[in-house]
Order: sequence, then C-alpha cells, then structure tokens
Amino acid sequence: MKQNSENPFFGTYQTPFGTPPFDRIKTKHYEPAFDEGIRQLDKEVQAIANNTEPPTFKNTIVALERSGKLLDKVCSVFFNVLSAEANDEMMDISQRVSPKLSESSNNIYLNEKLFKRIKHVYDRKEELHLSTEDVRLLEKTFEAFSICGAALGPEDKEKYRKLSSELSLLSLTFDQNALKDKNRYELVLTKKDELEGLPESIREAAALRAKEKGKNGWLFNLSAPSYVAFMRYSASRELREKMYREYISIGNKGDEYDNKEIIRKIVNIRLEIGKLMGETNYASYKLKHTMAKTPARVYKLLNELLEAYKPVALSEYEAVQEFASATEKEDIIVMPWDWSYYSEKLKDIRFNVNDEMTRPYFELDHVKQGVFGLATQLYGITFKENKEIPVYHPEVQAYEVYDTDGKFLSILYTDFHPRDGKQSGAWMNSIKEQYRDQDGKDSRPQIIIVMNFTRPTETKPSLLTFDEVNTLLHEFGHALHGMFAEGSYASLSGTNVYRDFVELPSQLMENWLTEKDFLNQIAIHHQTGEKIPQELVQNLIDTSNFNTGYACCRQLSFGFLDMAWHTQTEPFDGDVVTLEKEAWKQTVIVPEVSGTLMSSNFGHIFSGGYSAGYYGYKWAEVLDADAFSLFKETGIFNRETAHSFRENILSKGGTEDPEILYKRFRGKDAEIGALLKRNGVKTGNA
Repeated sequence: MKQNSENPFFGTYQTPFGTPPFDRIKTKHYEPAFDEGIRQLDKEVQAIANNTEPPTFKNTIVALERSGKLLDKVCSVFFNVLSAEANDEMMDISQRVSPKLSESSNNIYLNEKLFKRIKHVYDRKEELHLSTEDVRLLEKTFEAFSICGAALGPEDKEKYRKLSSELSLLSLTFDQNALKDKNRYELVLTKKDELEGLPESIREAAALRAKEKGKNGWLFNLSAPSYVAFMRYSASRELREKMYREYISIGNKGDEYDNKEIIRKIVNIRLEIGKLMGETNYASYKLKHTMAKTPARVYKLLNELLEAYKPVALSEYEAVQEFASATEKEDIIVMPWDWSYYSEKLKDIRFNVNDEMTRPYFELDHVKQGVFGLATQLYGITFKENKEIPVYHPEVQAYEVYDTDGKFLSILYTDFHPRDGKQSGAWMNSIKEQYRDQDGKDSRPQIIIVMNFTRPTETKPSLLTFDEVNTLLHEFGHALHGMFAEGSYASLSGTNVYRDFVELPSQLMENWLTEKDFLNQIAIHHQTGEKIPQELVQNLIDTSNFNTGYACCRQLSFGFLDMAWHTQTEPFDGDVVTLEKEAWKQTVIVPEVSGTLMSSNFGHIFSGGYSAGYYGYKWAEVLDADAFSLFKETGIFNRETAHSFRENILSKGGTEDPEILYKRFRGKDAEIGALLKRNGVKTGNA
C-alpha cells in the first residue's frame, strides 16, 4: 500500500486542471501503474462480459468505453514522454510493457462473451433509437472488435493474438533502432573553410551544439534543424553527399540497429493479419474504415496527382540542372544532395528571398503568439501561460486555453526544440481526450504539440525558417481539432477520426502562411521590431509554388512505397532496397543513389500508425485546398466561415461520417480542381 500511496498514478492528481504531476512521476512508477491498470481493466471487462442482465447500449457499449481509466492515465503520460524525452531505461520499460499491453488488448477483443453482448446490441441498433453519436460509438465498437479478430474461430483467434503481440514489439523496436542510429552520427568540422556557404546563424547553432557535447568546432547531426540547414547551404558537395548518405541509411547499416529484417517481419505479419480477416492483402483490410475504402481508390488519387504534377516536376528539375551547370561552369548532374542547395540558390535569384532573409522576422515566441492570435481572430479563443502546471522538461510550456465566452477549453503544452531523447519530426498528441462523464460533466482535453525547431544560441533567440513556421501551423491545426472537441466519448473525440481525414484541420492552417494579411501580423524583426517589408512578403507568396511539382512527387513516392509494402499478397522474403526502388520509380525526379534506403527510417508506416495510410496527406490536401477556397471567398479571417468549420468539423471529431461532415461545411463534395489551381498546375475553374 505504501508503494501505491507514493505512486502519483494511483491517486487523483492534485494539480491545476488535473494535469499529470510530471514533477512527481519517476521512472520507477510506470511499471507498477501499468500492471495495476491492466489488472483493473481486466476486472472491469470481465464484469461487463459476465453481466447477467440483458445486453444494452449502456451496460455494454458505454461501460466498455468508460473502462480502463488508470491504464489510460499511465499510457498517455508514458508514451508522450517516451517520444519526447526517452532514455535507455524508458526504452527498456517500453519493451517490457508492450507485450503486456498487447495481451491485455487481445484479451478484450478476443473475449467471446463480450463480443456476443456487443453483437447483440449492434444487431438491434435500428430499434434502439440511438442518437447519431451513440450509433457511431456502437458501430465503431463493433468494427474495432471485428477488425481485431472477434469473429474468428478459436484457432485463428490465438493466431491473431500471437501476431498482434509480435507486431507491437517489432514496431517499437523499429522506432528505437532508428532513433539510436540517428543519434550516434555527428559531423564535426574544425576548419572554417569547411563552413563555406553556411550562414552565420547556422554556424552559431553548430558551434553551440559542439560546445554542449564538449567538442571543439562546429557539430552537425541528423536532427531536422541541423540536417536541413546543412543540405540547403553547405557549399561543399562532398560534405553534402556524406550527410545525405548518412541520413538516407538510418537503420540500414547491417549492424544491431539495422531495420531491414524487422521490415520483412512487420510486412509479413500484417499480410497474415489481412488474410486472417479474409482479405488478399493488408491494405484492403486496413482501408475498410477510411474515406478511401479500397486500394483502388488510393491508387486512383495517387495516379491522378502524378499525371498532373510529374511534368511540372521534370520541368523544375531541368531548370535546377541548368542553373547548377551554369553556376559551376561545368556540366554536373544534380543529385539528391544537390537538390536543396541549388534549388535554394535558384529561388533566391528568381524571387530574392531565402531563409536567412526571413529568419530575423520569425522569432519563435512572436510567431507562437501570432499563431495563437490567428486562433483568436478566427475562433475567439485565448491563451494564458500557467507556470504552475508541471511539465516533463524545462523547455516545455503549458497554457490554459479559454473559449470566446471565457469558458475553460483546454490545456495546451508546447515542446519546440531537439534533444537526444526526442524522436525526429513534429507531432500533436493528447495527454487526455475530451469526454463527458456519466453525470454529463464535460471533461476538457489536454493537448501537446512537439517540434524540432532551431534552438536559440548564445546571441540570438530561436529564429525559424519559413518551413518551420509552416510546421507550427500544421501541428497547431491538429491541436485545435483536439481542443475544440465537444463529444460524449473519448474514443470519438478530437483527432479520433479516419486517418485520411485527420490531416484536414492541420493542412488547412498552413494556408494562412502565404496570405499577406497574416504574414504582416506575425513577421516582426526580432531586433528592430519592424514589420517584414511588403516586397519580402510578396516574394514569399510568389515562392509558395516554387518546385511544387517536385514536392508533390516526393510525397507521392512515399504513398506509392507505403502501398507497395501493404498490397503484397505473398510473404515477402526479397530485397528491401529493390522493392523500394521499384515501388516509387515512376515518381523519381532526381537520380536514384545506389545503397540508399528510406524504408528503414520510415517510421510513419512501420511504427507510427500510417500503414496503408500515407496517401492520407494528399487525400486531405485535396480537402484542405477545397475548404480554404471558401475562406478565400468569404475572407480569410471570416468568423462565420471559421465558426462553421469549428461546428461542422473540429468539434465533431469522429462522431459522424467525415464525408457527411465535410459536405455539411462546404455544401458539396471536395474537388481536386482547387488543389491544382492553388498550386498553379491548372488555372481557372479546372
């Protein structure tokens, strides 16, 4: 009992707004809390399954939805910290608890008595006169059990149990291998001539990085702020190639962190699961409960976009190739390690704008306030930092968010800079979903957005690139989706929607970054306080479609690769590199490089939930372009349009079919023409 009383997870959080007491949670607290949470959940589920009363929506579906509170508490904290502040001990714990969580999940979804009760309610849904949201919960619950093998025979259930447990552990190992492999590479430069082309701000950040590691010179690594900047500005073709080859070989070095065999195992287990469920491949199984529905519709979208954008991309490559040859006064073939470097120079010449010209105007704190301000303009919400809310790292900030009428809306955590224990990329997650308890009381959400932005240096604050500002807007869009949730059930709340719909709110927010009126608000020089010059604003807007064909083909290449892995119909024992090259060959614009592999670091599809779903970014891009066209018609800060988007999309979460929600907001189905027009691929009403 003493251990329980000392473990923060076992009591009610005595913190502002019931936020996790990160300051009191120790690594030793996680495993006992996981074990007790699993035990309590099992007891609750058994009580539901063995209930002698006739199955009803309330005593079966709602009871199951509201079970497992302790396990939810510990999972939400542990896995958020594991992604943002991992260490070896946390990784070891994750390896130990992963099989336990898989077993617990399987014990629920493969419980015959429980599924029988769920099916009894589901089969009578027409006569129950349920609300739209209740019907959605019933359908989602039944589908979840069906997807997880509840309707399988005893032998196949045991097979599914084994496969899903193994898959969970493999996905975790894939992620950790990639992180460890990425973190061990460092490029330390000690001669100034090796820094040619690199702006002073990039050099200063590299010097600080070296100093923090106790090294002399300038340190570059594979974190986004370091790698992207180096590839964009370093004049050393040799060093760019070295960095590129390191980045594109993460998880592909034939050592203890090599992910190729793990990829084979993951793909083959997923295929087995798909076949167990009566499908010929995993993608067909996975896509049933998405907007796309089938692999055929995914390929239709990918091929339509490829047909429209590839000619543009080839023309863009030719322009960069000609520019590079003219610059170097010799015929060179632009390789992947050259693309960013020469593209940036060409963009600078064409539009007289580059990251170093704009960085001084995008100071992180001011940009953040500008993004918060955009939410205030659109939705009337306000943000108030609360330093009394415990955080898991000193760099994390916590905000109280209030609605237009002053009502408390959410807690928002922000975590902006790279650390050795942080996964690469950027993401939004929930520490607690919104829901209404059994008494109807609204329990508001706790949302976190995590980035890997350029750090402040000894002489400068954190100054963002244009792309980093775009990333902040993107993740903030996800955050709005979570914060505005107004449902009864956590599993239908916020971003708990179809994978190909979840990117609509995030990608919609990106549109404001190329709008003059918004840029004028957020772009303020960090030293002089002067607004960004109008000429520079116009240049930024003019560059919005620079190399848009190449960018689209790059995204399509990932979509085709994802589908290639997950439309396999026979067990895969071939060469991982060969499959990758074949899968995306039609999208290739810049020459391929032998010995490189992207799949071994493709966390989105092998550990991040986007398996057979990476196409969703492009699917949602069609939606967001179409949606923003309405803002363009009514005014980009139009409160009525924003209110409609909030009421019909953001607040609804997964409580209704997304096609219905979108049509209710837009008045029609989304059309690809708005995207083509926005990107300048087609003009007029095409």
